[in-house]
Amino acid sequence: MENIDLEQQEPLPVDRDGRQLRNAEDKPDGDRKKGCCEKFQESVSKWMLPQDSRSKYLERANCCPPPIFIILISIAELAVFIYYAVWKPQKQWVTLEEGIWKSSLTYKPENRQEAWRFISYMFVHAGVEHIVGNLVMQLLLGIPLELVHKGFEVGMVYMAGVLAGSLASSIFDPHSALVGASGGVYALIGGYFMNAVVNFREMIPLLGVFRIVAIVIFVGTDFGFAFYRRFASSEDGLNVSFVAHFAGIAAGMTIGYVFFSAYNHKLLKDPRFWLCILCYVVFVVFAVVFNIFLTPVS
Repeated sequence: MENIDLEQQEPLPVDRDGRQLRNAEDKPDGDRKKGCCEKFQESVSKWMLPQDSRSKYLERANCCPPPIFIILISIAELAVFIYYAVWKPQKQWVTLEEGIWKSSLTYKPENRQEAWRFISYMFVHAGVEHIVGNLVMQLLLGIPLELVHKGFEVGMVYMAGVLAGSLASSIFDPHSALVGASGGVYALIGGYFMNAVVNFREMIPLLGVFRIVAIVIFVGTDFGFAFYRRFASSEDGLNVSFVAHFAGIAAGMTIGYVFFSAYNHKLLKDPRFWLCILCYVVFVVFAVVFNIFLTPVS
């Protein structure tokens, strides 16, 4: 029987998972045509991650399950907006009127003892421009953030911004009402901004500059409109607080920085994580005490 030299035989090619490719139709992973999900994940990795983290992310990336948190929260906010627009017919949809101000979801200083309002105000928006702006920004940032960092991290940062927004408003602008998800949106913006700054040297230079400049322009413009709505266009003595924007971005630049600045990082072993959590808890405790004992609102 003829001896077979295995070392001289041409080896069968294998794919990334080690499976042998036995015919012409099978191709190694590097040669096969990439699907839409894979192409999307590659684009996300370039936007969100430094070079040394992309390969590890792409090995684990999967479009199933989808970024469920940010999609569900957006659907809920849109559903509440449509409910109030239809239930309380308006002369025009640009600005909803009495319906939202009488809502049990809106944060109003005289009803601050109803604690759920400090969270539920995020579902109520003052008009088409208000909700479209928030939905576009949170989907644009939230979907890629959730694909990389998953729903728990994104949900924690988003809700931290929402709660920080209402509590900060109750302290620094105690006579003003509050509607909209701007606190959560700005928390995502703050976390994304810190991601762009921290990983700037590892990112494509032009892309890093574009991300930072785009965030600065958007935040500056939106802050300008918020100031205008608060001080120049209040109607019937009803003031809408702008403080949630500042508190939301502060929450994003602290808690969001810890969650989003690094991929696949063990947070429980990171002292920055515990420091940010401690600072946030101290702020919440102070805000609760302020609202119970020190608020000027009767």
